[in-house]
Amino acid sequence: MWEEILFEARILIDLLLSVILGAFIGFERKIRSKEAGIRTHTVVCVGAALMMVVSKYAFGDGADTARVAAQIVTGVGFLGAGIIVYKKHEVRGLTTAAGVWATAGVGMACGGGLYVIAIGATAIMIGVQLLLHTKFSIFRTKPVYSVKIEFYQTEDENDRVKELFGADRFNHLVITRTEDKVLYSATLNTEEELPSSRLNKIMYENPFICSIERCDND
Repeated sequence: MWEEILFEARILIDLLLSVILGAFIGFERKIRSKEAGIRTHTVVCVGAALMMVVSKYAFGDGADTARVAAQIVTGVGFLGAGIIVYKKHEVRGLTTAAGVWATAGVGMACGGGLYVIAIGATAIMIGVQLLLHTKFSIFRTKPVYSVKIEFYQTEDENDRVKELFGADRFNHLVITRTEDKVLYSATLNTEEELPSSRLNKIMYENPFICSIERCDND
């Protein structure tokens, strides 16, 4: 009896390690205000570790632990899909979803008794995230800002608008005829963050522009 209690107590250490490692990974996500933080990563990590332990010890030597492990990977994949959001022509949450999926792998390593691999994988995951969030230009993508503009098209005003905002094409375009004029309602992307003073100057210098709307990300 005591041997069984001590054996299960040792297994609890595996679960406690998964809690610690999952919390470390989640903390890195939390400080960046991501969708999934400490609680989500911790629960995923300890849950994966628990399922590995149960499949390894609860069903005897005849149990196929590989099948249980495969179901963990699939199940956490569905969880990660709920984190990914497509909004304003952008995919958000993809890195966090991948992190949750990888965190399940860390929990599986804890449950399987692969402590060095679990700790090493956690260090690698956090290290990679910190490295890729540095201010080195090689690791940073250029920001893109969306602008919605309405203007009258008579000759080559559409080319002039693209030149003003440094865009090569319109992402969305609606052409409307009003009396004897043609009105363009277009959305384009620019790499320059345009302050209101600059937008006012553009409208003042280009009377054919009716309105400009800066579509900032929420």
